[in-house]
Amino acid sequence: MDNDVFESIKSMSKEDAGVFLRHNGCNCCQAVLIAYIKELGMDAELLHRLGAGFGAGMGTGDGDCGALIGAVMVDDIIGSRRNSAASRKLRAGFCERCGAVRCSDLKGITSGKMICSCDDCIRNAIREIENNRT
Repeated sequence: MDNDVFESIKSMSKEDAGVFLRHNGCNCCQAVLIAYIKELGMDAELLHRLGAGFGAGMGTGDGDCGALIGAVMVDDIIGSRRNSAASRKLRAGFCERCGAVRCSDLKGITSGKMICSCDDCIRNAIREIENNRT
């Protein structure tokens, strides 16, 4: 990843940073992780590698959305409730906002009708992280 990309997100909201990252070399999981780079206290390259296998529904479309997976990871690191109940709450909130959790359902791969774009999945995942923090 280019350092200019990381410099560009410093003054952006987390939602805008996530979407920007998605359009500049990151998958949805990586975009959510790197949007929280300051709070996570980790190197951008490490976060990029960590999220690499979780894009596009774990590379198959059949898995949960990468943005949701990234959100659970972020919440597990910075959240106050690090347990499966907190993850279930985040997942349920994401599903309510997006209409599904599985990448192929969100993108309409089987139905032919997209119900939530990657950009909106990233925004909603970040909103759920913030919702869980309050």
